[in-house]
Amino acid sequence: MSWDEILAAILMITGAVSCVFGAIGLVTFPDVTSRLQAATKPQTLGLILILLGTAVELEFRYATGLLLVALLQLLTAPILAQLVGRAAYRSDSIRRDRLVVDELTERLQSERR
Repeated sequence: MSWDEILAAILMITGAVSCVFGAIGLVTFPDVTSRLQAATKPQTLGLILILLGTAVELEFRYATGLLLVALLQLLTAPILAQLVGRAAYRSDSIRRDRLVVDELTERLQSERR
């Protein structure tokens, strides 16, 4: 085995483990905000590590497409989590007593006026 194959294997295994931890958190965490955290951060990191591991094994012209997928994932995952979190907040699916900082209530009240 060459060094690039070993690096690719380490990156892919680490990415897969990160995705598994995210899936476990998604199933076991108690509320929407915790589940959003588990659904976005470890899953995004896991996907990027898997894509990097795959890119190590490919030619540069094919690897650039994978890097574009990683960039799009980095851009879309936080936006989707923000939208889902806001929708959950508006539908009272979030336990507000567990929030440390709640800036959205003030903003929503000022929008209603």
